[in-house]
Amino acid sequence: MNLSEIVSLIAALSILLGSIAALISAIGIVRFRDTFLRSHAATKSSTLSVLLTLTGVFIYFLVTQDYFSVRTLLTILFLYLTSPVAGHMIIRSAYNSGSYMYMKEFTKKGTSLNFRYDRKETKKDRRKRAEKRQLMNEAFSKNDKETFSKYKQVMKKDDKTLK
Repeated sequence: MNLSEIVSLIAALSILLGSIAALISAIGIVRFRDTFLRSHAATKSSTLSVLLTLTGVFIYFLVTQDYFSVRTLLTILFLYLTSPVAGHMIIRSAYNSGSYMYMKEFTKKGTSLNFRYDRKETKKDRRKRAEKRQLMNEAFSKNDKETFSKYKQVMKKDDKTLK
């Protein structure tokens, strides 16, 4: 085996690992029932899979055909920078809108992740959480310490009622 064949094998392994990471990402998107967990599966592992695949392609063409692809490098850089930021913004907007969040303490062993999920009650809870976050964000922008303390008191009271 010469050096070219060894590097081609490394590139093929990188592409294979990228496809396995993409499969794991797809399974995570289908299996998870929470917006936050799905978004995590979509952004983190799919970013890794695309980076591994494109790196393998770049190495393969560089070694076998002496082709240096600037487009592939720019694609790797662009995906590496933008995908986590986009995922963070999606998760942040879901959190601020009061989206359903899976909480382990509400489930019993062997039950669905949505054990305590009642649609009517959840809509009310989502609205309440969104209103509280809106109040906190406004207080943060105005640097209002009194509203911060009220927000903390309300959150402590809500935590006690959940337990």
